[in-house]
Amino acid sequence: MAQDSSISIDNPKSGYSSINSTFYSKRPSIPLPPNTSLDITTFISSRPHKSTTAFIDASNGRHLSYSDLWSSVDSLSHSLSSTWNIRKGHVILILSPNSLSFPIVCLSVMSLGAVITTANPLNTTREIRKQVSNSDPKLAFATPELAHKLTGSGVRVVLLGEGDGKTTTLEEMVKEGGERKEKEGMRVMRDRVDQNDAAALLYSSGTTGESKGVISSHRNMIAMVQVIIGRFRLDDEYQRSGGSLNNVFICTVPMFHIYGLVAFATGLLAAGATVVILPKFEMHDLLLAISKYKVSYFPLVPPILVAMVHNADQIKKNYDLSSLRHVLSGGAPLGKEVIEGFMEKFPNVVIMQGYGLTESTAIGASTDCLEESRKYGTAGLLSPSTEAKIVDPVSGKSLGVNQTGELWLRGPTVMKGYFNNDEATASTLTSDGWLKTGDVCYIDDDGFLFVIDRLKELIKYKGYQVPPAELEALLLTHPEIADAAVIPELSCLQKQVP
Repeated sequence: MAQDSSISIDNPKSGYSSINSTFYSKRPSIPLPPNTSLDITTFISSRPHKSTTAFIDASNGRHLSYSDLWSSVDSLSHSLSSTWNIRKGHVILILSPNSLSFPIVCLSVMSLGAVITTANPLNTTREIRKQVSNSDPKLAFATPELAHKLTGSGVRVVLLGEGDGKTTTLEEMVKEGGERKEKEGMRVMRDRVDQNDAAALLYSSGTTGESKGVISSHRNMIAMVQVIIGRFRLDDEYQRSGGSLNNVFICTVPMFHIYGLVAFATGLLAAGATVVILPKFEMHDLLLAISKYKVSYFPLVPPILVAMVHNADQIKKNYDLSSLRHVLSGGAPLGKEVIEGFMEKFPNVVIMQGYGLTESTAIGASTDCLEESRKYGTAGLLSPSTEAKIVDPVSGKSLGVNQTGELWLRGPTVMKGYFNNDEATASTLTSDGWLKTGDVCYIDDDGFLFVIDRLKELIKYKGYQVPPAELEALLLTHPEIADAAVIPELSCLQKQVP
């Protein structure tokens, strides 16, 4: 367990201590590096492995080797520092769908102690300008198709992909940085970076209200990398195979999202995994890529899993999914019917589930094996080194096992705070480090977390509180329903009900 040895646990099965009304993770604590002067890029690149291929672009078959990846990261870091004068604390924006360029930019920026901020390519020009105004980036990387959304923002733009003859490209920066480094024999000029320094600035609607910049530190990201490696037991599998096993993940998660950034664009590299990148989601392209590149880990959301169950015979007839060992579901808990249906159709694939927020640097709880996933409706056990409280949102009283209230989390992955927003930070983070998630939850006798709903989304009906998520899970069991969203009736419709 992750708890302090001096804390008395009432029931080791639940991980609950009545002394301080706190639930402690039942998983082994994660090891954090003692060196405080360490950035996330150095931490990832220094971990030993024998793998050769880091990324594969499924849209064109291009492979990026580990040696070429780290060479490009180093060259770009040199160009950013020497030519563009990027320093610790400067914010750099990236506006791009998933691509081979995405991890190169992010790793380079964070290695300098600069802060990467990611933008959703689907955001409007107005929304992106609002993010630019708030984060004040010194430089922006964007694809030619998206660069127009930065027009008039006053930010210098570097193109990811083919240039227009006027604007600098990423390829030119990498080439220039490499040539200068080779010619001058200079090391990259880096400021001292501490684990508690900001590494990433991702915009989220947060636990309440409008979009805010979530500050994730290098320590937050290092801790989450350790959680991810431990969750998938990548080091254990790699060592047992003598270095011959190649864990292949397919990235269906947007890299601008916290899970996409911390896992697929950066973290999985620490274990020598190969990440297959899809620039956009199409079911045929996805299944074809799994078959072609022998993918073993497939992250998805419940509607995709439901679709696979309903179309299993056709999928197995047209695609070879024999390499697939795990599917990783997130976004909403899976019901019993969906889990059992998937296991019947794909008996050799293990379902894993996860729960988290941008503010918790992704995973806050997870099911990591089939036995845990069969705890139907659960989000899983608390992540390693994570503590939780269940708090009555009205009285503020801490609650116990099987009691429902707002979930609070504390641990090494909890954010530093919201960027330039002390008021929002104070309302979300307590002075002793607890993150108020805004999710209504309970933790059962075995330490499993159950997410009932968002605090502000409960539907009140005739004195009862009805969680929309429960109704959505029920609707998804119907074979003709691909996805479902439950909302309260509009007041105008309510008046028509006798």
